[in-house]
Amino acid sequence: MKTPNQRKKRVYSEADMSPVSPLAKKQLAVLGFGSQGHAHALNLKDSGHNVIIGLYPGSKSIQVAESKGFTVLPVESAVCQADVIFVALPDTKQARVFVENILPHLTKGKTLLFSHGFSIHFKTIIPPKGVNIVMVAPKGPGHVVRSQYVEGKGVPSLIAVYQGGTKAKNIALGWAHGIGATRAGVLETSFKEETETDLFGEQTVLCGGLSSLVMAGFETLVEAGYSPEMAYFECLHEVKLIADLMNESGIAGMRFSISETAKWGDVSVGPKIINAGVKKRMAVALKNIQSGKFARDWIKEYNGGYKRYDALLARDAGHLIEKTGARLRGLMPWMKKRAIKGAQASY
Repeated sequence: MKTPNQRKKRVYSEADMSPVSPLAKKQLAVLGFGSQGHAHALNLKDSGHNVIIGLYPGSKSIQVAESKGFTVLPVESAVCQADVIFVALPDTKQARVFVENILPHLTKGKTLLFSHGFSIHFKTIIPPKGVNIVMVAPKGPGHVVRSQYVEGKGVPSLIAVYQGGTKAKNIALGWAHGIGATRAGVLETSFKEETETDLFGEQTVLCGGLSSLVMAGFETLVEAGYSPEMAYFECLHEVKLIADLMNESGIAGMRFSISETAKWGDVSVGPKIINAGVKKRMAVALKNIQSGKFARDWIKEYNGGYKRYDALLARDAGHLIEKTGARLRGLMPWMKKRAIKGAQASY
């Protein structure tokens, strides 16, 4: 494998932060109160910053945000009052909200902040000049960003500056510090790098790759005459064990912890399944991301009412692996059960 000659990214920590935050005396607004939105808002509030929430009239999140002690305003009013505005909305909804509710009130010197680079990198949002455009992207879901902060810890995060130079970077670092990220470490990247690597990881490994691999293994065993229960245990249930070992100590650490038989199967059979053909298809997926084709297709799907998206989700939700898993998880009282409805980012 060719490895480019790249310098290691600098890691910013608590020691790099000024005693006076770049966010001091600034009004911060969080638009949306979903997974990332609620975590950023609560952490910043607990860090002593002035935070308001922007939501559309009638949003189900209004009562939730108010119960947490926040002032909730219509998006337009929040943008008018704020110096730094976090657009904590789903990627596909950001462009419309930007044009209708944000842009008319976005004066020079304000800062727009994102937790993912999609809208800026693929230019579904074209920001005006004179406005700082930054990103603070925690490498963990919102509930973890919040729980780690409460425990006095933090989640590693990325920062990036698209527009605004050093002043904008300092604001991004101040925000990262306010949500607790500098307790763990903050790395600088670009909107392009974060967006393209994030989408690639989701599609080919973490979500699309893993779920397709698990379902293919399950189907192979069931079609060969093995029980769905055994197929579920071997192809899905134990994924967490292996993922946790890899997460804690890398691939080598995982291999140290499993049996010799499992190791031999790993190194001798695994590369025959995930082979050069898979890497070629991964390269195609990456090119579709880099060219903007994936973004265009996704926006087209959203504008068309999510018809194919909903159909594909419904198809997989009815798969035998889901029915088998629901029954078997009922035998595991130690396992935390997570609700899957209403999990989309709230606005």
